[in-house]
Amino acid sequence: MYGSLSEKPSVARGGGQHLLIATDDPATSELLSTTLELAGYRTGTAGTLGDALARLAEHPFDLVVLDMTVPDLEGFDTRSRPVVAHRPAVLILTPYDSLGKVLPELGLGERDYVTKPLRIAEVLARIQVLLRDRSVVWRDSALEYGDLVLDDATCQARRGQRVLDLTPAEYRLLRHLLGNAHKVLSKEQIARYVWGEYRGDNAIEQLVSRLRRKVDRGGPALIHTRRGFGYWLGRTGDEAGTGQEANAPLS
Repeated sequence: MYGSLSEKPSVARGGGQHLLIATDDPATSELLSTTLELAGYRTGTAGTLGDALARLAEHPFDLVVLDMTVPDLEGFDTRSRPVVAHRPAVLILTPYDSLGKVLPELGLGERDYVTKPLRIAEVLARIQVLLRDRSVVWRDSALEYGDLVLDDATCQARRGQRVLDLTPAEYRLLRHLLGNAHKVLSKEQIARYVWGEYRGDNAIEQLVSRLRRKVDRGGPALIHTRRGFGYWLGRTGDEAGTGQEANAPLS
């Protein structure tokens, strides 16, 4: 039997990412749509693989939940498939304990699978892992991380409905942190990106402090200090690791 909505998985909630559910089973579609919406994701549905690829060609979904029992999976004509420029992660639902029937022509990014009957806690956990390194999403010229948006076309940033009044140096710092979400950046890395040269710890600390006040005011903190290493951007539920190449100790 399918997992029930009463399950209480101990995984982080979604941050508004767009998920596409491709299945021809109405019960599975309703269960996943309801559960994922309650978990903080935005969902769309497709009843066939063809419909799913058409939707992917129109909209940059962050992840696809693909049921391997969709009727047009076998013998799908790859020559007529829509062009998919954005390559989301894929979570495969399969009655087989194998990935042998994964459709390679999808050409999609990271993949994982869960076996049927579905366990909702496992589905949510797999989705969290697949999206962990894809938290920053490109929308046209804009970088998005949850409710934080940085638009390179206008050189403006906002948090939710609040426009952030950033100086050029603050904008460059935010872009560097956002482009390296969940990675700790040393003071030297930050200084060379922002100014092209190292300017000393005090200048960097003051710049980070000013940016933090603007970005984190009125919302959950996104900019954090890893004492002795540097700074990182992300939700506290997705802690930055200490084994990253960026984690050179501060001098």
